[in-house]
Amino acid sequence: MNHRPVVVMGVAGSGKSVVGRSIAAALARPFIDADDLHPCANIDKMRRGEPLDDIDRAPWLDTVGGVLVADPATVVACSALKRAYRDHLRSCAPRLTFVHLAGPWALVAERMADRADHFMPLSLLDDQLATLQPLEPDEVGTTVSIEGSVETVVRRALDTLT
Repeated sequence: MNHRPVVVMGVAGSGKSVVGRSIAAALARPFIDADDLHPCANIDKMRRGEPLDDIDRAPWLDTVGGVLVADPATVVACSALKRAYRDHLRSCAPRLTFVHLAGPWALVAERMADRADHFMPLSLLDDQLATLQPLEPDEVGTTVSIEGSVETVVRRALDTLT
């Protein structure tokens, strides 16, 4: 089994938290949802329908990187939308591998609409998709389709980590 730290990445509504939790359970590793690490100012901004910028994300990414340093076995759900964000996380955890959850806009939007009590509104999905820079060939990781059941998506992800 692969013992690299893992970041489950993707846009809001792609299933990072659910899939990440399941991957962590299957690998008997701790799980952290990076959404829980956002400062209140970031959450308030997103609730207002305002996208975060690089300045907003910088301290949050430092915190996420600190989690990876503190326990490299952790599976983290984190958007990690830009290459620069992933590079920053890799600077903290050089052996980091990414699982990019990707799917069609309509499916992600449907999932976002079904979520209760989450601070990220559907109105920010287009901004997230515009910001997203898919994994590049030199990045350790894989892209996994979110189509199908949670179990199917988790199995696809686990197959890439073994």
